[in-house]
Amino acid sequence: MQRSFDDLGTPLADVTFCVLDIETTGSDRGGDTITEIGVVKVRAGECLGTMATLVNPGRAIAPMITVLTGITDNMVARAPSIDAVLPTLQEFVGDAVIVGHNVGFDMSFINTALRRSGREPFRGTVIDTLPLARRLVRDEVPDCKLGTLASRLRLSHRPTHRALDDALATVDLLHFLLERAASLGVLGLDDLVALPSMGAHPQAGKLKLTQQLPRAPGVYRFLDARGEVLYVGKATNLRQRVRSYFSSDDRRKIGPMLRETQRLAHSVTHDALTAEVLESRYLHHLNPRYNSVGTTWQKYCYVRLTTDEAWPRLVIVNDPAATGVHLGPLSSKAMATGVIEAIQSALPIRRCTTRLGRSHRPDPQATPCRGAQLGVAMCPCAGGIDEAAYWRVVARAVAALTTSPHLVLEPLWQRVEALALQQRYEEAALARDRAQAFAAAVGRQRLFDQLRAAGDLQVQLQHTVLHIRDGVLIESAGEGQLPTGLELPPPDTARYPAPLPRHAADEVLCLARAIERASYHARLLWCSGEWTWPATQVPEVTRLGAAA
Repeated sequence: MQRSFDDLGTPLADVTFCVLDIETTGSDRGGDTITEIGVVKVRAGECLGTMATLVNPGRAIAPMITVLTGITDNMVARAPSIDAVLPTLQEFVGDAVIVGHNVGFDMSFINTALRRSGREPFRGTVIDTLPLARRLVRDEVPDCKLGTLASRLRLSHRPTHRALDDALATVDLLHFLLERAASLGVLGLDDLVALPSMGAHPQAGKLKLTQQLPRAPGVYRFLDARGEVLYVGKATNLRQRVRSYFSSDDRRKIGPMLRETQRLAHSVTHDALTAEVLESRYLHHLNPRYNSVGTTWQKYCYVRLTTDEAWPRLVIVNDPAATGVHLGPLSSKAMATGVIEAIQSALPIRRCTTRLGRSHRPDPQATPCRGAQLGVAMCPCAGGIDEAAYWRVVARAVAALTTSPHLVLEPLWQRVEALALQQRYEEAALARDRAQAFAAAVGRQRLFDQLRAAGDLQVQLQHTVLHIRDGVLIESAGEGQLPTGLELPPPDTARYPAPLPRHAADEVLCLARAIERASYHARLLWCSGEWTWPATQVPEVTRLGAAA
């Protein structure tokens, strides 16, 4: 049975280990078979029992193997077959953690035998003392063979190429390595499983900094010698996530960051969602230099339709104005540009950004813009445009940005299909990208608006109760627990329907997406506004696939 993460977090003193060794007729697991099995069950340094038996391999033992192990054909002639031994072995091991030296060799033979007999192979946690020894004592010994380690480390038992003797020697080695590993903060089974992969990491000595990290959701912070926060991250399991930086995390910035790190700080939260919100607040508050995602909110922008002007236009603005229709905050000017291009591709709204007042009189010598010349845009700058007709286009743009995105999406996807049929694939791809950018932006906006429109609310997601006001988290609690606020205050935000400020966008989107993922299972406890979850979906027309 596959062990759960809670099992893996068990303190090593509470873990039951079954240390095993086998002898075989050779090294080919497909053709060779087991001749002897030895197992020692231990916990907290105490031997709980042993199992040892010869096994009839059903074939002759080569003289070379007899010289190596001392096991002869006569010795195994009356021994039980492997099929007879396996049930006893499985019962003895139970759900204990299997340990061996170069244990992959032993387990390959045992699992092959189990499959051949119609039994399930072992799927539990397996610890190999060979890579552990390479990680912890490689500089102290000429090699990491079991015999060499037993001699150089002065273990109580010495291997003899007999299964039980070798298993006892491996027990001594395991206990030695566990004592050595404790200096690196290896206190739980999950730490021990991960330790071999940390062997070559140049900053592995700093693993001791993780010793006090709990196995709980929260936010972690890497600090330098001056106490400056270098990096902020969230985790569902703080200890596992932070220790992973010393093994599998090979991002280019991680090495320099770990070299500067002198201290770790952490904050425990009720759940992973609260940790994500707290991470966002830390990123906005500290702007750590090793974080890239989550620290660019100052570059967010809005698409604004200037309905307060005589001839409205689409513009990109950094901050919302008191009037007009806004879409955003959007994550970049590139995204905002894609939205504007999508609207302009579907509706003949003017493409210039010049402000035209009510007293505007076009220059008789003015030349219509390129869009007007092509017949895809109105151009009031050059005159000849009926104001009422233009405002009908503006009304369609307002509807597309708010309630009816299909007014933009359907013409764009029709254009994609037509261009694809004409094999004008580059133009079709451009129209597709514009449609997708517009759909993504409107979908993001709907998540913003629907959460903020709920006002002051309390909602339960699985076992966590969230108190949200105007789209930001006020406090959270585990089910049946007293609610608590976060250690950093929520960002200031305007009441809906005023545009959402840039600095609050990340948190509102984080909460809205979490509610959206769980919307069919979310339990609304109370709400002062309008609750309309799940969010209304933006029509993602996929006719391109049908046309292809």
